[in-house]
Amino acid sequence: MRRNTIVFFVVLFILAILGWAGWANWEYHKQAAERAEASAAAHAEMIPDLSDGTLTYNSPLNGKSAPAFTLEDLSGKKVSLASYKGKAVLINFWATWCTPCKIETPWLIELRNKYAPQGFEVLGISTEGDDVKPSDKAAWDKDKQAVEKFVHQEGVPYPVLMGGDGIAQPYGGVDDLPTSFFVNRKGVVVAAQMGLTSASEIEGNIRKALAD
Repeated sequence: MRRNTIVFFVVLFILAILGWAGWANWEYHKQAAERAEASAAAHAEMIPDLSDGTLTYNSPLNGKSAPAFTLEDLSGKKVSLASYKGKAVLINFWATWCTPCKIETPWLIELRNKYAPQGFEVLGISTEGDDVKPSDKAAWDKDKQAVEKFVHQEGVPYPVLMGGDGIAQPYGGVDDLPTSFFVNRKGVVVAAQMGLTSASEIEGNIRKALAD
C-alpha cells in the first residue's frame, strides 16, 4: 500500500511537471505571436490606390490615440503632447537637411497662422540627430544650432522640439521626411501624410482634425 502511494505521487508529480512545461511553452509562443503582431501593426506602409495606381500612406495610427511624448523645445523647456489637449495638432517630423521639408515649411507656417484662432497648433518634431548617439553632446549641439538657424530664418511661429528619432517608432517608424500626423481635439489621429504632398492636402487634413 505504501509503495502504491509513492508511485501515485511520483506519477502525479511527473504529470504536474509536464503540464507546467506545456503551459510555459504555450505562453511563450503566445507572447511571441503578440509581439510579432504588435510590431507589424506598429509599422506604417505605402499601399497602392486601386483607383489610380498611386501609393497612399497607410498609418496604423489612423483612428487611434496619438502616442504620448514629451520632448524639449529649443529653449530646453519640456513640452508634452498632452499639454495640447482640446486642440487640433499637426505633428510634423522633419529635418533641416530634408529638401521637401524646406518646401513644406512655408505652407505649415501660413496654415498654422490661419487656423490657430480656431484652436490649431503645429508641433515641429526635429529628427536632425538621426543616428547620433545620446552621449555625443557636440553632435547634438551642432544639430540644435542648425535647427535654431533654420527656425530663425524661416520665422517658424510654432514649437519645434528636439529628439524626434526617440519617438519615431511609436508613430509607425518614420521612414521618410516629412511625415505628418493630424490629431483631433480628442487626441485621435484622423489623417497621416508621408513625403511632400501639397498645401491644399495639408489644409484639408487640418480642417478634418478641427471638425472631429
